[in-house]
Amino acid sequence: MPDNNDMNRREFVKTTAAASAAAAVTGTAMMKTATAANSRVRYGMIGTGSRGTYLLGHLRSIDAGQCVAICDIEPAALERGAAAIRGNPQKYKDYRELLDRKDIDAVFVITPLNTHFQITKDALLSGRHVFCEKCLVFKAQEVHALRQAMSQRPKQVLQVGLQRRYSYFYQMVKDMVDKGVLGDVRHVHAQWHRNAVNTPSMLWTMKPGGRSNVYNWRLFREFSGGLTAELGSHQVDVSDWMLGSAPESVTGVGGLDTMKDGRDVYDNIQLIYTYPNGKKLTYSAISTNQFLPFFNATRSEMGEVIMGTDGAVEITVGDDDHPPIAWWYREPPKNTKWMSAKTKMEPFVAGATMMSGSGARGPIPLMTGDLALTGKEGFLERETKYARRWLYAKGIFTQEETRNPVDAELESFFANCRDLKRPRADAEIGLANSTAVILSNVAMEEGRRVYFSEFDKIPGDKS
Repeated sequence: MPDNNDMNRREFVKTTAAASAAAAVTGTAMMKTATAANSRVRYGMIGTGSRGTYLLGHLRSIDAGQCVAICDIEPAALERGAAAIRGNPQKYKDYRELLDRKDIDAVFVITPLNTHFQITKDALLSGRHVFCEKCLVFKAQEVHALRQAMSQRPKQVLQVGLQRRYSYFYQMVKDMVDKGVLGDVRHVHAQWHRNAVNTPSMLWTMKPGGRSNVYNWRLFREFSGGLTAELGSHQVDVSDWMLGSAPESVTGVGGLDTMKDGRDVYDNIQLIYTYPNGKKLTYSAISTNQFLPFFNATRSEMGEVIMGTDGAVEITVGDDDHPPIAWWYREPPKNTKWMSAKTKMEPFVAGATMMSGSGARGPIPLMTGDLALTGKEGFLERETKYARRWLYAKGIFTQEETRNPVDAELESFFANCRDLKRPRADAEIGLANSTAVILSNVAMEEGRRVYFSEFDKIPGDKS
């Protein structure tokens, strides 16, 4: 790429589009074998913007990997990335030069969404394992093309940045669903609400320069899938995971009603997904209020509730300052009976007044392993655990996951680079997630119910 500090996104896209041939030629010669089990995975980071720099800050404390190179078209972003990881990695403006190195086992693709497919494909053809942030691909035709590229590299790992699958609490809730603890799970509700009016996010505020400013890429359909891709993708993935399948159809509405600053992506969306056997996900993302009606409103913005016939779980992944938590609410037991002062026990009648009086049982905060009772505790340790569990159940304390799922997903990626096992968030999960995002945007843009069976008919650039 030319040394031009003002290079815009269009020039970058043109350059990435020309990269496949070179990568294909060198790919066979550079094919990597699995890294030895006792060695560190040497990696390069392609994209050191806000998310890339964030991940580098986490990667710095993970000994299983070693950053040897970073790449970005913006000099300032490169410097921030280098400062985040430390260790003096080699800096590049052209990702193809990074891929030309012989000493890299894996790459992270943390670039704007419209470039994910090309860079990920080139990295795979060069013989590297790949961690690509969600969404894995941007356009419908890229789904099949990337699947084909993966079929040519069966011994390489491709992991997608859907970190909820690496959360202890989310895994616990999935286990509860599979074992029937929540009964027949038929509904999921999810939201990610932000207040970009009162507390504008750096990522969602228009910077000077509009479409030509690389930092504005999320705000334009040319580069971005909007709220559906940036936020909704995480929570649709949770729903697919909990319900055990991809959706069958999606309908919804979106609007650009408040953030009238030149962007063309919606600033609020509401979606309904139907799954086999009548199961559903309802989803909302807005930009004018961050209230979250879960966890007694002690958290904000994002969360999901998984609802079954025997109970429900409120859950959120949180962030660096607010770790994941989960609260379990049990439904009133079947054939509930009640006793009045003057009568014997009678079968419970499900009336509005009675139901509002009894309500769901809970919440019961789900516990991390440090509060599990093993039977091997001494008297003091056992009593301490009982006391803490009681306080959590009363809502006095909040039980939080002891580890950030971002760290867990990064460590897992390095482990899979060595053992070549299938990641929890693998390529097929990433492609299914991208499919849902693409069809959701079509449903809103065309104002109709879109069936997932239509996917191959979705028009797009076939180049």
